[in-house]
Amino acid sequence: MKHFKDHNLQKAAQLLEGSQYLVAFTGAGISAESGIPTFRGEGGIWDRYDPIILDIEYFKQNAAKAWPKIKEMFYKTIDKAQPNPAHKILAQWEKRGLLKSTITQNIDNLHQKAGQKQVIEFHGNTRDLICLNCNKKWPVKKVDFNQNPVKCPVCGGILKPDFVFFGEPIPSQAYQDAVNATLQADLYILIGTTGIIMPASLLPYEAKKNGAKILEINLEPSNYTNTITDIFLQGKAGQLLPALEEILLNKNK
Repeated sequence: MKHFKDHNLQKAAQLLEGSQYLVAFTGAGISAESGIPTFRGEGGIWDRYDPIILDIEYFKQNAAKAWPKIKEMFYKTIDKAQPNPAHKILAQWEKRGLLKSTITQNIDNLHQKAGQKQVIEFHGNTRDLICLNCNKKWPVKKVDFNQNPVKCPVCGGILKPDFVFFGEPIPSQAYQDAVNATLQADLYILIGTTGIIMPASLLPYEAKKNGAKILEINLEPSNYTNTITDIFLQGKAGQLLPALEEILLNKNK
Protein backbone atom coordinates (compact mmCIF):
# COMPACT_ATOMS: atom_id res chain seq x y z
CA MET A 1 0.00 0.00 0.00
CA LYS A 2 1.52 3.31 -1.11
CA HIS A 3 0.45 5.06 2.11
CA PHE A 4 3.01 3.11 4.14
CA LYS A 5 5.73 5.19 2.50
CA ASP A 6 4.10 8.35 3.78
CA HIS A 7 6.22 9.61 6.67
CA ASN A 8 3.29 11.59 8.06
CA LEU A 9 1.13 8.46 8.13
CA GLN A 10 3.76 6.65 10.17
CA LYS A 11 4.00 9.60 12.58
CA ALA A 12 0.21 9.69 12.87
CA ALA A 13 0.15 5.98 13.71
CA GLN A 14 2.74 6.61 16.44
CA LEU A 15 0.52 9.31 17.93
CA LEU A 16 -2.47 6.96 17.87
CA GLU A 17 -0.48 4.16 19.47
CA GLY A 18 0.67 6.42 22.31
CA SER A 19 -2.68 8.11 22.93
CA GLN A 20 -4.42 7.67 26.26
CA TYR A 21 -7.54 9.68 25.39
CA LEU A 22 -8.32 9.90 21.69
CA VAL A 23 -11.27 12.04 20.58
CA ALA A 24 -12.54 12.21 16.99
CA PHE A 25 -14.17 15.36 15.65
CA THR A 26 -16.04 14.75 12.41
CA GLY A 27 -17.68 16.92 9.78
CA ALA A 28 -19.50 16.61 6.49
CA GLY A 29 -16.43 15.31 4.64
CA ILE A 30 -16.56 11.90 6.32
CA SER A 31 -20.19 11.41 5.23
CA ALA A 32 -19.65 12.69 1.69
CA GLU A 33 -17.89 9.38 1.02
CA SER A 34 -21.20 7.66 1.89
CA GLY A 35 -23.05 9.71 -0.72
CA ILE A 36 -24.45 12.40 1.57
CA PRO A 37 -23.94 15.84 -0.02
CA THR A 38 -22.17 18.54 1.95
CA PHE A 39 -23.91 21.85 2.57
CA ARG A 40 -21.28 24.12 1.04
CA GLY A 41 -19.16 23.92 -2.07
CA GLU A 42 -19.90 22.81 -5.60
CA GLY A 43 -22.88 20.48 -5.73
CA GLY A 44 -23.64 21.13 -2.06
CA ILE A 45 -27.11 21.40 -0.55
CA TRP A 46 -27.06 25.21 -0.61
CA ASP A 47 -26.47 25.11 -4.36
CA ARG A 48 -29.91 23.56 -4.72
CA TYR A 49 -31.95 24.85 -1.79
CA ASP A 50 -32.47 28.18 -0.09
CA PRO A 51 -30.97 28.12 3.45
CA ILE A 52 -34.08 29.99 4.70
CA ILE A 53 -35.79 26.57 4.81
CA LEU A 54 -33.75 25.75 7.91
CA ASP A 55 -34.30 29.07 9.67
CA ILE A 56 -36.35 28.32 12.78
CA GLU A 57 -38.58 31.40 12.50
CA TYR A 58 -39.27 30.76 8.83
CA PHE A 59 -40.04 27.10 9.61
CA LYS A 60 -42.51 28.01 12.36
CA GLN A 61 -44.40 30.27 9.97
CA ASN A 62 -44.07 28.13 6.83
CA ALA A 63 -43.86 24.50 7.95
CA ALA A 64 -46.01 23.24 5.06
CA LYS A 65 -43.62 24.86 2.56
CA ALA A 66 -40.48 23.74 4.38
CA TRP A 67 -41.30 20.09 5.10
CA PRO A 68 -41.32 18.78 1.48
CA LYS A 69 -37.89 20.36 0.92
CA ILE A 70 -36.57 18.96 4.22
CA LYS A 71 -37.68 15.47 3.21
CA GLU A 72 -35.86 15.86 -0.11
CA MET A 73 -32.74 17.36 1.45
CA PHE A 74 -32.26 14.86 4.22
CA TYR A 75 -34.55 11.88 4.47
CA LYS A 76 -34.25 10.59 0.90
CA THR A 77 -30.45 10.43 1.10
CA ILE A 78 -29.78 9.76 4.78
CA ASP A 79 -32.13 6.79 5.05
CA LYS A 80 -30.27 4.98 2.26
CA ALA A 81 -26.72 5.99 3.24
CA GLN A 82 -24.44 3.39 4.78
CA PRO A 83 -21.24 3.80 6.82
CA ASN A 84 -18.05 3.88 4.78
CA PRO A 85 -14.64 2.44 5.79
CA ALA A 86 -13.79 5.56 7.82
CA HIS A 87 -16.88 5.15 10.03
CA LYS A 88 -16.11 1.45 10.42
CA ILE A 89 -12.51 2.04 11.54
CA LEU A 90 -13.67 4.55 14.15
CA ALA A 91 -16.14 1.95 15.42
CA GLN A 92 -13.33 -0.61 15.65
CA TRP A 93 -11.13 1.83 17.54
CA GLU A 94 -13.94 2.56 19.98
CA LYS A 95 -14.56 -1.14 20.51
CA ARG A 96 -10.84 -1.68 21.25
CA GLY A 97 -10.83 1.19 23.73
CA LEU A 98 -8.50 3.37 21.66
CA LEU A 99 -11.19 5.92 20.74
CA LYS A 100 -12.93 7.34 23.80
CA SER A 101 -15.45 9.68 22.18
CA THR A 102 -16.59 11.05 18.82
CA ILE A 103 -17.95 14.56 18.51
CA THR A 104 -19.82 14.85 15.23
CA GLN A 105 -21.30 17.86 13.51
CA ASN A 106 -23.22 15.47 11.26
CA ILE A 107 -26.88 14.57 11.72
CA ASP A 108 -26.87 11.39 9.63
CA ASN A 109 -26.50 8.64 12.28
CA LEU A 110 -23.72 6.93 10.31
CA HIS A 111 -21.39 6.65 13.31
CA GLN A 112 -24.10 4.73 15.17
CA LYS A 113 -24.92 2.60 12.11
CA ALA A 114 -21.25 1.59 12.06
CA GLY A 115 -21.57 0.42 15.67
CA GLN A 116 -20.30 3.36 17.70
CA LYS A 117 -21.81 4.06 21.10
CA GLN A 118 -19.85 7.06 22.40
CA VAL A 119 -21.13 9.64 19.93
CA ILE A 120 -21.85 13.25 20.84
CA GLU A 121 -24.25 14.74 18.28
CA PHE A 122 -23.34 18.41 18.45
CA HIS A 123 -26.03 19.48 16.00
CA GLY A 124 -28.68 16.86 16.84
CA ASN A 125 -29.91 14.14 14.48
CA THR A 126 -32.50 13.15 11.90
CA ARG A 127 -33.69 10.05 13.83
CA ASP A 128 -36.10 12.02 16.00
CA LEU A 129 -38.66 14.76 15.55
CA ILE A 130 -39.63 17.24 18.24
CA CYS A 131 -43.02 18.86 18.71
CA LEU A 132 -42.92 22.65 18.69
CA ASN A 133 -46.08 22.68 20.81
CA CYS A 134 -45.65 20.05 23.56
CA ASN A 135 -41.88 19.37 23.18
CA LYS A 136 -42.38 15.60 22.99
CA LYS A 137 -39.82 13.72 20.90
CA TRP A 138 -40.86 11.10 18.38
CA PRO A 139 -38.76 8.64 16.40
CA VAL A 140 -39.39 9.22 12.70
CA LYS A 141 -40.84 5.71 12.37
CA LYS A 142 -43.55 6.46 14.96
CA VAL A 143 -45.20 9.33 13.09
CA ASP A 144 -47.13 9.69 9.85
CA PHE A 145 -44.28 10.97 7.71
CA ASN A 146 -46.58 11.41 4.70
CA GLN A 147 -48.42 14.32 6.33
CA ASN A 148 -47.57 17.86 5.32
CA PRO A 149 -46.58 19.34 7.63
CA VAL A 150 -45.66 16.39 9.82
CA LYS A 151 -47.67 16.61 13.06
CA CYS A 152 -47.44 15.37 16.62
CA PRO A 153 -49.57 12.22 17.18
CA VAL A 154 -50.55 13.48 20.65
CA CYS A 155 -51.32 17.20 20.38
CA GLY A 156 -51.33 17.86 16.64
CA GLY A 157 -48.52 20.40 16.90
CA ILE A 158 -45.96 20.86 14.14
CA LEU A 159 -42.99 18.49 14.32
CA LYS A 160 -39.50 19.56 13.29
CA PRO A 161 -36.39 17.41 12.85
CA ASP A 162 -34.40 17.22 16.08
CA PHE A 163 -31.34 18.93 14.66
CA VAL A 164 -30.21 22.51 15.10
CA PHE A 165 -31.84 25.01 12.75
CA PHE A 166 -30.45 28.49 12.11
CA GLY A 167 -31.44 30.64 15.07
CA GLU A 168 -31.47 27.74 17.55
CA PRO A 169 -28.90 27.11 20.29
CA ILE A 170 -26.69 24.03 20.48
CA PRO A 171 -28.36 21.44 22.78
CA SER A 172 -26.90 22.13 26.22
CA GLN A 173 -26.10 18.50 27.09
CA ALA A 174 -24.34 17.90 23.77
CA TYR A 175 -22.37 21.12 24.21
CA GLN A 176 -21.27 20.19 27.72
CA ASP A 177 -20.38 16.63 26.74
CA ALA A 178 -18.34 17.91 23.79
CA VAL A 179 -16.42 20.36 25.97
CA ASN A 180 -15.74 17.67 28.59
CA ALA A 181 -14.43 15.23 25.99
CA THR A 182 -12.35 17.95 24.36
CA LEU A 183 -10.66 18.90 27.61
CA GLN A 184 -9.76 15.27 28.34
CA ALA A 185 -8.23 14.60 24.93
CA ASP A 186 -4.50 14.07 24.49
CA LEU A 187 -5.02 13.43 20.76
CA TYR A 188 -7.76 15.05 18.68
CA ILE A 189 -8.39 13.70 15.20
CA LEU A 190 -10.19 16.06 12.81
CA ILE A 191 -11.94 14.29 9.94
CA GLY A 192 -13.71 16.00 7.06
CA THR A 193 -14.28 19.35 8.72
CA THR A 194 -13.35 22.78 7.41
CA GLY A 195 -13.50 24.71 10.67
CA ILE A 196 -16.09 27.20 9.45
CA ILE A 197 -19.24 26.44 11.47
CA MET A 198 -19.41 28.16 14.85
CA PRO A 199 -19.42 27.30 17.69
CA ALA A 200 -18.39 23.73 16.82
CA SER A 201 -15.28 25.02 15.05
CA LEU A 202 -13.90 26.37 18.34
CA LEU A 203 -13.60 22.95 19.98
CA PRO A 204 -10.34 21.86 18.29
CA TYR A 205 -8.71 25.12 19.39
CA GLU A 206 -9.70 24.34 22.97
CA ALA A 207 -8.20 20.86 22.63
CA LYS A 208 -4.93 22.33 21.34
CA LYS A 209 -4.88 24.98 24.08
CA ASN A 210 -5.30 22.19 26.62
CA GLY A 211 -2.28 20.30 25.30
CA ALA A 212 -3.78 17.83 22.83
CA LYS A 213 -1.97 16.92 19.61
CA ILE A 214 -4.07 17.60 16.50
CA LEU A 215 -4.19 15.05 13.68
CA GLU A 216 -6.15 16.24 10.63
CA ILE A 217 -7.56 14.23 7.72
CA ASN A 218 -9.09 16.35 4.96
CA LEU A 219 -9.27 16.46 1.18
CA GLU A 220 -8.05 20.06 1.24
CA PRO A 221 -6.35 22.26 3.85
CA SER A 222 -8.81 23.75 6.35
CA ASN A 223 -8.84 26.64 8.80
CA TYR A 224 -6.97 24.33 11.19
CA THR A 225 -4.19 23.12 8.91
CA ASN A 226 -1.78 26.03 9.28
CA THR A 227 -2.88 27.13 12.74
CA ILE A 228 -3.17 24.17 15.14
CA THR A 229 -2.70 20.94 13.15
CA ASP A 230 0.36 18.88 14.10
CA ILE A 231 0.03 16.27 11.34
CA PHE A 232 -2.01 16.82 8.17
CA LEU A 233 -3.00 13.80 6.10
CA GLN A 234 -4.48 14.93 2.79
CA GLY A 235 -6.89 12.51 1.16
CA LYS A 236 -10.04 10.50 1.71
CA ALA A 237 -10.78 9.38 5.25
CA GLY A 238 -12.13 6.13 3.81
CA GLN A 239 -8.61 5.33 2.58
CA LEU A 240 -6.43 6.95 5.23
CA LEU A 241 -8.12 5.54 8.33
CA PRO A 242 -7.87 1.93 7.07
CA ALA A 243 -4.20 2.63 6.21
CA LEU A 244 -3.59 3.84 9.77
CA GLU A 245 -5.39 0.80 11.15
CA GLU A 246 -3.22 -1.51 9.07
CA ILE A 247 -0.06 0.10 10.44
CA LEU A 248 -1.37 -0.25 14.00
CA LEU A 249 -2.27 -3.90 13.51
CA ASN A 250 1.11 -4.69 11.94
CA LYS A 251 2.92 -3.04 14.86
CA ASN A 252 1.01 -5.21 17.31
CA LYS A 253 1.78 -8.53 15.60
